Amino acid sequence: MPSAATRDTARELLCIIPLVMRTVAAELRAAGEMPAPAHFGLLTILGRQPRTLTELALLQGVSLPTMSNSVSTLVQRGWVKRSSPARDRRVVIIEVTPVGTATVERVGKAAEAHLSEMLGNLTPAARRRLKAGLGVLRDVFSDAPATRPERAARATRARTPA
Repeated sequence: MPSAATRDTARELLCIIPLVMRTVAAELRAAGEMPAPAHFGLLTILGRQPRTLTELALLQGVSLPTMSNSVSTLVQRGWVKRSSPARDRRVVIIEVTPVGTATVERVGKAAEAHLSEMLGNLTPAARRRLKAGLGVLRDVFSDAPATRPERAARATRARTPA
């Protein structure tokens, strides 16, 4: 059973991450960079590899109709495209377009610039402590086993004809 200190740390982490993301999302919306923060996540996922609608819904923890609506918006903006493999026209693959890739890069740079500005007032010592703490988080979560949605998405991909 985790200690009280570990639970306190977990609680703090669960409070801080949404605060950081809300701050970045608000800045990006104000700058007109991205209409919905969820779209940035989808584009980032699709930038790694094309996915089916089912995989995206599983990874994002939303229903197929919700994901379909999000993908339709991304298609309308020219950020992603739908295609079907020749072997099975029932399968729809979603992949990022060059315009979508450029959008991810632009939004990523804008978010980085905003965060850099906010962190600019930290002392060098505070910045080193923060960076060390982020390294700890990276170590903890990069070695974590795949989540249930990630495993389900992999299983779906394995069943999808190429």
